[in-house]
Amino acid sequence: MVHFVGAGPGAADLITLRGARLLSEADVIIYAGSLVNPALLEGRKEGCAVYDSASMTLEEVIAVMEKAEAEGRTTVRLHTGDPSLYGAIREQMDLLDERGIGYDVTPGVSSFSGAAAALEAEYTLPDVSQSVIITRMAGRTPVPEGEALSKMASHGCTMVLFLSTGLLEEVERELMAGGYAPDAPAAIVYKATWPDQKVCRCTVATLARTAREHQISKTALITVGGFLGDRYERSKLYDPSFAHGYREASK
Repeated sequence: MVHFVGAGPGAADLITLRGARLLSEADVIIYAGSLVNPALLEGRKEGCAVYDSASMTLEEVIAVMEKAEAEGRTTVRLHTGDPSLYGAIREQMDLLDERGIGYDVTPGVSSFSGAAAALEAEYTLPDVSQSVIITRMAGRTPVPEGEALSKMASHGCTMVLFLSTGLLEEVERELMAGGYAPDAPAAIVYKATWPDQKVCRCTVATLARTAREHQISKTALITVGGFLGDRYERSKLYDPSFAHGYREASK
């Protein structure tokens, strides 16, 4: 059996209880060494084989899983954040299906949630934005034409950009082409929830300069939108004049 497990955004205690249990029971762990906090491996059982997938190909990863399955051993494939976001798990699951190897997925706390926590922010503020676009800048990995960053930016809602820190000059141009003002609030969150976490608040037009000043070139999320400002409407959920199924209006 193969268990795909989300490691969480970085801090070792932000993995789920289920994920921690599966890690402690695993005979084989394959983890994304360039992204996953190695402290998560400290609770592994004696004799557990550990592979760092940073230098491995898909075929090599599957070969390790296949060998473990043939030996009746349990494998945990440990991905950063939540494996459903930029985790490249579909291709692994398809090959496991071809081989008749069973698997399941344990979700994790995504780094975009970790970034919001680091910013002490709420992505969905009334009268500001009720939608979050999670996307990336096209680079060596292209994006579909309809998902060009300028088109995504045209909605004006909260945006969280993965895998784009090395392309910030292009990010600035695309965001402004899509309608964001140069002085629209933005922030770079480096290694959210890790001990060396860094939060850099800036504007759309100063993203690249801010990253250079703080020597950030990877392992960071870019957040953009009015949620980073100070204007919003109070939520109706706790408004005394608002009635719902659990409370009568008091005003």
